[in-house]
Amino acid sequence: MNPRLCIALALAGAVCAIVPARAQPPSQPPSQPPSQPLSQPLSQPPGARDAPERSFVRTEKAAVQSRHFMVATANPLATEAGYEILRAGGNAADAAVAVQLVLGLVEPQSSGLGGGAFLLYRDARTGRLIAYDGRETAPGAATPDRFLDAGGKPLAFHDAVIGGISVGVPGTVRLLWDLQRRHGRLPWPRLFEPAIRLAENGFAVSPRLHALVAAEGHWVQARARAYFTTADGAPRPIGALLANPAYARTLRLLAAGGADAFYSGPIADDVVRTADAAPRHRGDLTRRDLAGYRVVAREPVCGGYRGYRVCGMPPPSSGGIAVLQILKMIEPRDIASMGAESFWSVHFVSEAERLAFADRDAYVADPAYVQPPAGMLDARYLRRRSMLISTRSSIGHAPPGDPRRRMAQPARIGWGVGAAAEFPSTSQVSIVDREGNAVAMTTTIEDAFGSRLMTEGGFLLNNELTDFSFAPVVGGRPVANRVEAGKRPRSSMAPTIVFDRRGRLFAVLGSAGGSLIINDVAKTLIGIIDWRLDPQAAIALPNFGSRNGPTELEQGTPVVALQPKLRAMGHATRIIVDPSGVQAIVRNAGGWIGGADPRREGVVKGD
Repeated sequence: MNPRLCIALALAGAVCAIVPARAQPPSQPPSQPPSQPLSQPLSQPPGARDAPERSFVRTEKAAVQSRHFMVATANPLATEAGYEILRAGGNAADAAVAVQLVLGLVEPQSSGLGGGAFLLYRDARTGRLIAYDGRETAPGAATPDRFLDAGGKPLAFHDAVIGGISVGVPGTVRLLWDLQRRHGRLPWPRLFEPAIRLAENGFAVSPRLHALVAAEGHWVQARARAYFTTADGAPRPIGALLANPAYARTLRLLAAGGADAFYSGPIADDVVRTADAAPRHRGDLTRRDLAGYRVVAREPVCGGYRGYRVCGMPPPSSGGIAVLQILKMIEPRDIASMGAESFWSVHFVSEAERLAFADRDAYVADPAYVQPPAGMLDARYLRRRSMLISTRSSIGHAPPGDPRRRMAQPARIGWGVGAAAEFPSTSQVSIVDREGNAVAMTTTIEDAFGSRLMTEGGFLLNNELTDFSFAPVVGGRPVANRVEAGKRPRSSMAPTIVFDRRGRLFAVLGSAGGSLIINDVAKTLIGIIDWRLDPQAAIALPNFGSRNGPTELEQGTPVVALQPKLRAMGHATRIIVDPSGVQAIVRNAGGWIGGADPRREGVVKGD
């Protein structure tokens, strides 16, 4: 594919591959890697001063240092809203609400009121870490054949996405309400003020939003097209003032009526009507579906890595389990000595990711419908899985293991193995307040601009149901992540909170990027912990990894040069544009140091 076209598609939310010219003959792989595992965890948490000088680290953005609190988001206006609330005496929960309301306005292609989110909240007073599941749910009328054509074949992705059948019951508003009622400090209406100001007065169209609209070719609804484009169909120019009075009216209703104003009454009617009267593929949402939506508070999944305690989101997200599996499978290797961007680091990490994705695709789904095996994070199981990683050749395509028996070999499982298309139009919010409360929230409407359906209330509806596996049965076995009524689709979102060996809050991070989220979060954690980089430098490292397919290497970065050696080891490779979207905050001697992904428009701010 033409690289310029690929970059445009990536900005629009697609992960695209750049097929290189005829490959050079594979060279010999390097000699054996450092074999001595680390015998002791790091003696000191890595901070900015620990980061070695490396000329290859991209420095489009500098790390930000603050003493008391910090907020990192994918858009400067959203970061400013969170900062305003923190300075006004709000805490991390309050700031998260204000940030999300602004993101839904200025970055509507990625998240908003019509979508869902996963959120980790660390309560500094109690020391408790809570995982809030605000994932969308399938309508009560949904059946496993939802995304099959008349001949029983899975629909093409965009045939399924565009229109009402891809729309799940939104969870974001109920999540924000529950979070703030349990943990917030400021009055609920105060949190709406930054977003209402911007919606009524207008905000400048950013280069990213302009590029996304320019690349979008699936406007099927006149309302959405009229909002995002000019009268002649061109994308609104960069810097143009864009107001959304309909969104402001919706926010005023929510500020006065709380979450119930979204899940019943005029806003709920608007959501149902917009999905069910879609110009293509009319949906089947009902008022009962919305009224019955509930956020689920879950126990995070946690595990040790080099003396740190890493905690993530449990199912229906696969992100927490997969990131922990990757880290535990590489822990026996001395990744620190191998160095960033080295052949052996890319090989070992990519192989661990193959194994983690194999288990993910087989076992993880909504736990109310399918319970994942308890042994997926068992230390003995993962140690045996890690022994499948060779220094002589790539695994290629990894089969799932058998965590039920704590065995590494392929399982004779009762589920069909089914992947799902996940596109990277998502946003990460990372916040730490002056008391040490923390939020890691990954929020999404799934594909860029979701279902492409905009409500009369000025917000887009998700296409989250396409995160289900389209084929309900594979190899004669039901797929765990198949569509079912009321079910939450599997996700790769991986909001992550890390604690040091003293139990102190150490890092708050996560990423956008569809199923690439898992690999991008793992890479950032390895950069911070193993390579002792500050979070900005760790985020800026080249993205690479495998989703149990080709080993993917980020275009225009030094890891592309590893392609011949990887092929000589049996890796199938491809060059991709990975927009990622990591936002990370890390404790250091001066307080907090933060980084925002240079591939997006995000910024970090704190006092």
